[in-house]
This record gives sequence, C-alpha cells and structure tokens, in this order.
Amino acid sequence: MTPFSLPNPRLLRVDLSGGSVMARAGAMVAYDGQIKFDKAILGGEGVFGALKRRATGEGVPLMTSSGTGAVYFAQNAAHIMILPLQNEKLWVESSSLLALDSGLRTNTVFAGLRGATTGQGLFTTTVEGTGHVALLSHGTPLELEVGPSFPLFVDPDAFLGYAGQLTQEFIFDVNWKTFVGQSSGESFQLKFSGQGTVYIQPNERK
Repeated sequence: MTPFSLPNPRLLRVDLSGGSVMARAGAMVAYDGQIKFDKAILGGEGVFGALKRRATGEGVPLMTSSGTGAVYFAQNAAHIMILPLQNEKLWVESSSLLALDSGLRTNTVFAGLRGATTGQGLFTTTVEGTGHVALLSHGTPLELEVGPSFPLFVDPDAFLGYAGQLTQEFIFDVNWKTFVGQSSGESFQLKFSGQGTVYIQPNERK
C-alpha cells in the first residue's frame, strides 16, 4: 500500500516511490521530488463508470499524482481520517473523499432516501480492495462500532461512511409534535444493524 500519514490532523502526506495516488483536484498544497499531476476519474470503472457518475451526479473532480517524492494534500482546513482497507469495501460520500490508492476499485451505488433527504443525491460511492483512503471531516472524525445487539442511529448530515457487514435503514420519525412545531429537529435518521464501523463527523452539512 502507498504510505499515507498525517503530519497534523488537517494535512495528508503521501509518499510515492514510482507509484501513484488519486486525490481531489486542487487539494495538493505542496510536494517534493519528481511528481506528475494528471486529470483522473475514480478508479476501476472505465468509461462506463465515468458516464454513470456524470448521469447520477455522484463524484468529485480528481487528479492522479505519480512519480517519486512526497505530496501533501488538504482541503479547507478540514480534519482528515486515514482508513486502511484490507480486501474490504467502504461506502462513502464522494464529497468526503480526499485521496485514495490508485489500485482501489470504486463504483456508484443507489443511496436511497438518505441521499434524497440530505441533498447529496440518490447515489453514493463504494471503494473496494487493499489500500488507503483519506476522508475529510468537519471536526475530528469519530469511529463508532456496531454490534449485532447494538444498532446505531446516525444523523444523515453527520454521516461520512461505513465498512463491514452492516444493513442500512432509513428511519422517518414523525409524531404529533412534528406537526405542531415541537419537533426535536432529528426527524430523519440512519439505522445501522449488523457488525461493522460507521464513520461520522461532529458537525452537520450546511
């Protein structure tokens, strides 16, 4: 795997030794060595995948950084979380992606009502294989474990991604207080059941 590290919580360092990494276009803030930057699409999808992303609106402009040296990435001083994948699959909002190993495979999948209610669209991104993924978070990101006897409820706006054998349900909490203006403000929730990890940010998207 390409070495990812955090010199500080808001700065990602990727060390390249003749390989490459994909990152959000415009996120490079510094580099040393012999590095080349090219426009890219998410990995492992080909032309069909690129067309699907354009049609669904799921995706962010990416670039490929290749060569030998160290590249530093950041985005609006957001906090960064590094997730190592070992032949695993991660479900993640494309807006939260900062960088990923170029060998990882990605796809676009239906997000259901969660995407519709949060304004993020009806589709989400999966990242699969062995390698590192760096996510952006507004505030220090949190990892919450889910067990068979302990389902987890998450505000959709705080959701970043999840991994493991989890089932996701959309919970629409409507009661009489909602209709008389006394709602808690948390009418929409995501329920995760099974075994795995959910990643959230301590802040809601605006």
